Amino acid sequence: MSVSVLSPSRLLGDVSRILQLTSLLILLLLLIKVAQFYLHRQWLLKVLQEFPCPPSHWLFGHNKEYSQDQELQRIRKWVEIFPSACPYWLWGSKARVQLYDPDYIKVVLGRSDPKSYGSYRFLAPWIGHGLLLLNGQTWFQHRRMLTPAFHYDILKPYVEFMADSVRVMLDKWEELIGQDSPLEIFQHVSLMTLDTIMKCAFSHQGSIQLDRDSQSYIQAVTDLNNLFYFRVRNAFYQNDTIYSLTTAGRWSHRACQLAHQHTDRVIQQRKALLQEQGELEKVRKKRHLDFLDILLLAKMENGNSLSDKDLRAEVDTFMFEGHDTTASGISWVLYALATHSKHQQRCREEIQGLLGDGASITWHHLDKMPYTTMCIKEALRLYPPVPGIGRELSTPITFPDGRSLPKGISIILSIYGLHHNPKVWPNPEVFDPSRFAPGSAQHSHAFLPFSGGARNCIGKQFAMNELKVAVALTLLRFELLPDPTRIPIPTPRIVLKSENGIHLHLRRLPNPFLEVKVRNEIHWAKTSSGQDQTPPEGLRESPTPWLFSSRAAFFAFLGTVPSFLFKANNISKSLSLCLHISFPFIRTHVVTSSSVI
Repeated sequence: MSVSVLSPSRLLGDVSRILQLTSLLILLLLLIKVAQFYLHRQWLLKVLQEFPCPPSHWLFGHNKEYSQDQELQRIRKWVEIFPSACPYWLWGSKARVQLYDPDYIKVVLGRSDPKSYGSYRFLAPWIGHGLLLLNGQTWFQHRRMLTPAFHYDILKPYVEFMADSVRVMLDKWEELIGQDSPLEIFQHVSLMTLDTIMKCAFSHQGSIQLDRDSQSYIQAVTDLNNLFYFRVRNAFYQNDTIYSLTTAGRWSHRACQLAHQHTDRVIQQRKALLQEQGELEKVRKKRHLDFLDILLLAKMENGNSLSDKDLRAEVDTFMFEGHDTTASGISWVLYALATHSKHQQRCREEIQGLLGDGASITWHHLDKMPYTTMCIKEALRLYPPVPGIGRELSTPITFPDGRSLPKGISIILSIYGLHHNPKVWPNPEVFDPSRFAPGSAQHSHAFLPFSGGARNCIGKQFAMNELKVAVALTLLRFELLPDPTRIPIPTPRIVLKSENGIHLHLRRLPNPFLEVKVRNEIHWAKTSSGQDQTPPEGLRESPTPWLFSSRAAFFAFLGTVPSFLFKANNISKSLSLCLHISFPFIRTHVVTSSSVI
């Protein structure tokens, strides 16, 4: 009896039945998936019929267009052909509606729809559920808790930290440039903005721009940007289990570990400092707390309101958003100025009139560089740091032209498409800072480099300040020139990057203020020793003021910055920067020169 039960024929029969049953189950599941695919595709085709788009493949969607065109070129082309909005099919049963009309975007940003789960969930293993990924009441609580970290009184002293970080970067550039070779600036700018955010938001002492661990973090962020982009567009990578078994999945896991090691180290260092005697009381007595101290004190005072996981998620989120988006903005602004030399020179003259040699830059200077601000905004229009924002409709929506979309549809607020929409911005590919001149009329939602509505960028003022400081100090030290052999190719990742980097030629500019000071000191040293009684070239009586090397240079300056000569307050500021050693002879000469003018 026992032999018959264990006979090979009986075992083979059992295995055969199991295989048949398994095959039937697989076939059934496959049929169910095919049915779901077909029904969902038919539903999408029906609800999107009011929104025309280019023909798409029933399985591969618009991916064929990706292989033929760069994505940003495709967006610009579709913006011109399809008014206001256009569906984009990732594959046969997954579509998103791209919006690039300010009236459409205004409607969406006035609502409280959650972030698009399908895409943003891929960021969770890296940055957790912080402000970027949270929704609903939890998002509101965290936003309210962190908003005081960006109060004006907090931001004012940060300008000095920003300037210190920029100067470290510029000093590195002086050592690296030579033999007229171009420099790839994005990695350097990324380290500088990370250095800034570490000092300002995380109370870090010293500079991290030469720290190898920080460079590893920058590389991890770059890798995660690319991996996220390609995962979103690959149908086979949507399942977490399957993705974890792939080479890309393992690479993503290692990059996340590197990023987390960096943020964990920052948190632990600050915790250790707060545990030192008297340090915690000092922090509590502050009128305004920085970003990390707000989180740590909230954790200490009410552990139930903020878990360790929540704290790390907010630090990971702001560590990434606070440096990578700003690095993108600064790099593209510098590139835009490098390719438009007249605007670059006008910005430089404005900054020289305001800051002199740039030895000191404060909060109060930032609102006094209108033309530079116009150029920064125009560069952010051409190259928005965040090219798109995802939402998933929680309720049906109707747009101003009567077209509507049902609940559950994923939409993309295409900031890049909006900023390049010819109906909103005439000649959108032309760099024209006058678009942002004071008094120029604009739609309230035509320019959104920092998003808009309730979920706008919490650190937008911080970012704008850093942009101004970086641009001002860079233009005082270097002339920027493009590398014609390596023109950047903008490509959308989580932030706007360049496929081939951003390469610029940097030419060190002479410092006229320093040169005049040195000549003056040499002259007075000789005079005091009786060697020379002749004023140096910079101090001789001349129809041309001593600050300028030639009459032509003087009249060029006079033509471009008339307010410099006729506004008494500007004259006094400029002279105070030049005349570090105050002598009666110099004062007499300045009066004489001014009277000649």
